[in-house]
Formats: sequence, C-alpha cells, structure tokens
Amino acid sequence: MINFSLVDVKSITSNEPRSNFAEADLENLADIIIETGGIIRPLVLKVTGVESYTVVDGHFEYYAAVRAREKNPRQGEMVNACVIAPKVEDLVVKQVVSLKGIDSSTKQVTPQPETTKLEPRLANLELRLEKQFNEFKSEFIQERQRIDSQLKQLENLIPQKGEQSNPLSLLNSLDKDELSIKLQRSRIRGAEKLAKDIFDARRKKPKQEFEDYRDVVKSVKNFGDKTILTIIDEWSRSY
Repeated sequence: MINFSLVDVKSITSNEPRSNFAEADLENLADIIIETGGIIRPLVLKVTGVESYTVVDGHFEYYAAVRAREKNPRQGEMVNACVIAPKVEDLVVKQVVSLKGIDSSTKQVTPQPETTKLEPRLANLELRLEKQFNEFKSEFIQERQRIDSQLKQLENLIPQKGEQSNPLSLLNSLDKDELSIKLQRSRIRGAEKLAKDIFDARRKKPKQEFEDYRDVVKSVKNFGDKTILTIIDEWSRSY
C-alpha cells in the first residue's frame, strides 16, 4: 500500500551523499520550491521508525527541499511524499528501477522508428503522472486547511474560565516534569520525551511561549496534528 502525505523534511534521511549533486542545481531548485510552495514530484519514502523516513527515490529533490528549509524554515518545512508500506517495498523499488531504466534509455539511445513510436506513450504517461501528483497536492492542501479549521473551531469551543486552565496556556506555563505527568494522564505516547521537546521548543521562542496551537505543531519535533487535537480534547475536559 502507498500513502500520499505531507512529511516534515527534518524527519527524512537519505543514504545517497549530498555531494553527488551540484550545489548550484540544489540552490536553484530550492529557490523554486520556496516560490511555488513545494515540490511537484513527491518523494518516495519508506518508514524507518516513529515519524522517521528514508528516501527510496527522489534524492536530488530531497536535498533541494533540505536547502529550501534552511533558507526558509516555514515555506520549506513540509514536502509531498509517497510513503510505502514494508510489504510492498520491494515492488516499489522495482518500479522505480524500471522507470529509471526507461528514462535512461530514452536519453542515451539515438531515436529510431520504434523509439519514435514509444515517445508519445511516454509523454502521455508523464502528463498523467503530473496530473495525479497535482491532484494529490491539492488534496494535501485541503487536508491541511481542514485540520487548521478544526483547530480554530476547537479553540473557540474551549471554555475560558481562566488562563491557567486553557490547554495552550498550560503548554506555555507547565515545566518539563508537569508536562510529562499531564501528557501521561492523557495517554500520549512517549510523554516524557514529548514533554522535553515541548519545553525546549518553548524556550527558543522570542517570548518563550507558543502563539497558538499551529505554532506548537510546527515548532515541536515529531508533534503531529492528531497529538495536538488529543491534548486539546483531553485537557479541555478538566474544566
């Protein structure tokens, strides 16, 4: 099974050295990624751990995305990716090798009458793939907007009985140990490490506090949308 999703660049690694690619080319594509808001062709990734991935295909695009994030952390934070399940990993790798073989042959072999017949079919395939990628990208954007809208609705629904009882205020005020205990009570996985990550990210803020819930998600490593929604729901019940 292949899942298309937005993945945080900092949670991805590549086994191919960055030195294999010209820095000028990476710099050029990084600028384009920032201007357009993402990469057109999703990376192909496999899962290596909890919210950690490695590149199967798209190493050049990955390093360009890393450079884009270095230049503009907010614009280059997320990338489109096809995340493959372990049971179909071998098949996907074969598909990648096969597609690269077709691409290589069309570049190196002088076109003959038979190759000429193949070119329209390859062009149509490329157009179909590009259309699918654009559709997936549109779906990702809509999903992100839906989650942001849901966060705003939850913020509006939270009763305002005092600053200290507001989940965001708690995230901004509790120390590391208090956060760990409260996350454990909310049955959040990896509560102790997450508490440390929240505490460390908060201290790096100019005012040492998060602006809103979306700021928490963007600032804390391995902090997903589902986790913040769970925290808002669980901590709001204590009113």
